[in-house]
Amino acid sequence: MSIQHTEQKQTPWAVIAIIIAAIIAFVIYYYVIAGDDSSAIEVASPVAITAVQEPVEIIEAEPELLEQDILTETIEEDIVDIEPEINLPKLDESDSWFSTKLPTLTWRKELLKLVVTDDMIRRFVVFTDNFSQGTLAYEHTPLVMPNTKFTALEQETDQGTKLQWDESSARRFSLYVDLLRSMDSEMLVQWYIELKPLIDQAYGELGYPDQDFTDKLHNAITKVLDMEIPKNQPELERPSVMYKYKDESLESLDDAEKLLLRLGKENLLVIKSVMLEINEKLARAR
Repeated sequence: MSIQHTEQKQTPWAVIAIIIAAIIAFVIYYYVIAGDDSSAIEVASPVAITAVQEPVEIIEAEPELLEQDILTETIEEDIVDIEPEINLPKLDESDSWFSTKLPTLTWRKELLKLVVTDDMIRRFVVFTDNFSQGTLAYEHTPLVMPNTKFTALEQETDQGTKLQWDESSARRFSLYVDLLRSMDSEMLVQWYIELKPLIDQAYGELGYPDQDFTDKLHNAITKVLDMEIPKNQPELERPSVMYKYKDESLESLDDAEKLLLRLGKENLLVIKSVMLEINEKLARAR
């Protein structure tokens, strides 16, 4: 009986000891092990969020803003490309346009009295067209004709009177050459480009509706540039009222080329220089 009583008294204490041990184990797990894991999670979480947020710095433009920028750039390009419209007068009323702008063309304004201010565009077109073909349309000349006549030097020789070219007679063209030399070639070409519709209209009146007058102008300028200057003063003869060149190669020249000869060596060199400059600028402007 005593033995059984002892076992009964020992059993509850054993159970209580097991329960206490289980409670202590749970507490240790919760506060030590589980507590360490929880803190690790709490610390790692903000670090991970920061790592994701920091590199995100890209700002994308809204589609409306991009379209507005493209439209603005297009408008700016269009504004740059648009050239101001030139209001041209009618062909029959173009003389007043010339009369207003002529003084801006040269610093030798006193020489503008040499310009015929009546129907100037048509005169320029007709005279240039004839000159390029070797003829002279004096009734359509754009410049006033000189008053001084051509003269020749007479020299007595054993064979009789010898007629020699008088270089001083070329001085009657000096003012015309001075006028041409004083003009702004850049402005001359610009005027030509601006007035091209009226020039084409005047050229069409001559029976060339489908031809470009610039080609005719180039031909006239080329005639001047190709003109050879004689090394020696040419000899003349006068079988009638008019003088003739004794050298057949000179006498066979057309009227336009003979006019260039009468200008004289110095004047012709100046004109060649100006015409070369104008011709190059015209070629670049086409």
